[in-house]
Parts: sequence; structure tokens; C-alpha cells
Amino acid sequence: MFETIDILSRIAASVLLGSLIGIERQWRSRSAGLRTNALVSLGSALFVVMGAYSFTGTEADPTRVAAQVASGIGFLGAGVIMKQGASVRGLNTAATLWASAAVGALAGGGMLWIAAAGTAMIMLANTLLRPLSRALDRNLAAAEAQSSGPFYDVEVRCEQRHEPQVRSLVLTALSNEDLQIHEVSTSLATPEVFSLTARVQAEPGMERHIEHALYGALRSPEVTAMRWAAV
Repeated sequence: MFETIDILSRIAASVLLGSLIGIERQWRSRSAGLRTNALVSLGSALFVVMGAYSFTGTEADPTRVAAQVASGIGFLGAGVIMKQGASVRGLNTAATLWASAAVGALAGGGMLWIAAAGTAMIMLANTLLRPLSRALDRNLAAAEAQSSGPFYDVEVRCEQRHEPQVRSLVLTALSNEDLQIHEVSTSLATPEVFSLTARVQAEPGMERHIEHALYGALRSPEVTAMRWAAV
């Protein structure tokens, strides 16, 4: 009788603690909210209880089932991670699900106070560390903006028949260790005039290198016009 009550209390605690974690997640409109975290915590607790009470005998290993919870939750966490271009979203949600599984495993193992303390720490990490993380991201972005040099758009025009020679001449002139070519585009300014535009970034304090790099191209008779301006 007492053993049944103990098991039921562990299961109830896992649902309650998982729900507390999920409430904070759903309040912030995350993909894994109240029900998901509650079910992850409940499932972990049930697996731990099954491993502890379902296998008996000298060769039984009650920790084997519980050990698979940590690895098995990874498949669920991978489902909420999405890559969008150069950025990755859902890592914090996946980590929260993993932590919810740990809380459920603790509750299923009867360590209710540790599970409650873990729940409190998860909620504090998702709330109090959020503004700190954003402040660090802003400072990093500001530092990167200060450390990077300005961008320039360089436009060179020539007769269409001289396009290969002028293109090679300009790209060679801009291939400098203090300059970085980010984008090159070509077009016809008129039916007979070819236009090449390059977006170039100069290292801080090296803006004059663009003028020096293009000086040779300016003297080429094939170049009919050239201009550059800061973006």
C-alpha cells in the first residue's frame, strides 16, 4: 500500500514539476510548452519507476532503463532545432526538454527535493539569464561593428569589347590583403558600354588603399569611367 502511494507521488511530482517548466516556456510562445515538458518529465519518471520495480533477480540492472532516458530524449530535442541560413533556432528549447527529462528521472527515483530544486534552477535560467544573454549579444555586435572597416561600391565602365581585360585588371587591383571583395556584379550601362560593380570592405584605417589599388586601373586606356563611394 505504502509502496503504491510512493510511486503515485513520484509520478504526480514529475507531472507537476514538468508543468511548471512548461508554463514558462509556453508563456514565451516556445514550440515545446506546457504539455510537452509535462509529458517529457512524466515519461522519464515512468521509465525510472519501471526500471526500479519491474526487473528483479541477481542479473537485473534497474539503472539500465533510466540510462536510456538521457540518450532517448535527444531524438525529441533534435526535432525542435531548426537551421535558418546562418542561424540556428531551438537550441534552448531542446536543452529545456533535456533538463525536464532529468527532473522527471529524479522524481521517478524518489529524489523529490532535488527534482524541485532542479525545476527552480531551470526556470531561473530561462528567465534571469535571458536579459543577460541579450546584453552580451548586443555588446558583441557593437564590438564587431567597430572592428570591421567600411564598405565601398566601386564601379568601372569600359567598352563591351574590352570587358574581359578590364574585369581582370580591376579584380587583380582589388586583390589586396587590406581589402576584401564581398560582391561583384556586371551589367550593360548602354548597348556598347560595360559596367562592373564590386562591393569592397577595407580594413580599419586602410581606406586609402582603395585609391592606390585602383590607380593603375585608372591609367588603363580601356577604362572609360570609374567611381567609388562609401556605402
